[in-house]
Amino acid sequence: MASITDPVAAPPASTEGTGTASPPTSPPPARRRVAATRIAWTWVLLSSLGIAAFAVVPYLTASLRALAETPSGGLAGNYAEQPWPIQLAFYAHIVAGGFALVVGPLQFWKCLRTRHPRVHRWTGRSYLVAVGIAGVAGLVIAPVNDAGLVGLFGFGALGVLWLVTGWLGYRAIRRRDVASHRAWMMRNFALTYAAVALRIWLPLLIVAQLPFTTGEFDFDAVFANAYAAVPFLCWLPNLVVAEWLIARRGLPTFWRAAPTLG
Repeated sequence: MASITDPVAAPPASTEGTGTASPPTSPPPARRRVAATRIAWTWVLLSSLGIAAFAVVPYLTASLRALAETPSGGLAGNYAEQPWPIQLAFYAHIVAGGFALVVGPLQFWKCLRTRHPRVHRWTGRSYLVAVGIAGVAGLVIAPVNDAGLVGLFGFGALGVLWLVTGWLGYRAIRRRDVASHRAWMMRNFALTYAAVALRIWLPLLIVAQLPFTTGEFDFDAVFANAYAAVPFLCWLPNLVVAEWLIARRGLPTFWRAAPTLG
């Protein structure tokens, strides 16, 4: 006899002719989780594509000096007068990081992993190469960032963790440790997604300061205050969320996974 707690054990009794309608049934928890996962993945994909286009395309269509003279010049003003090695590292960071941002969400697409494993492997290798380039370039430009000493430590730590988690994810799959590989790549993409989080936090922090501004509104000062917080804020919450998702999926958590770099 079927249990009354089994959602698919037996259909509800017919109410035909009784004058009452069957109560609406809610979707099973597993179905709701699948729907929520798809919505979250779609958001991550679309936001990654949007920020990749927003952050990369301007630097491929105009020089740093030309962009620095526009109101929406972004970081161009900080790097327009830097030596050419710094500018080269800046472009490498922008382009490779943008590529990783575009390819990264596809690595978590189950259909791609199961039906096209070869494509998954090659895009994964391309993603890790892009992370390696962008991470090293990020460490080169960190000392001259706009946020000063906070940016040096915040963006510098981001670059180091980006490289380390990518390496550990690669080492795990080379050992055929798929569970650890998935966990480390989730952490790694959480760091890649810092490019999106930074551009979400910045306007929120700017708006949060408006009630406390007095006198004439100084956008440069407000922006500087907001930008001083994002070197850590753009990636620390991402890692917390990633670790929570890793634990929910039963993958090796950071505290239980104690891998070595050797």
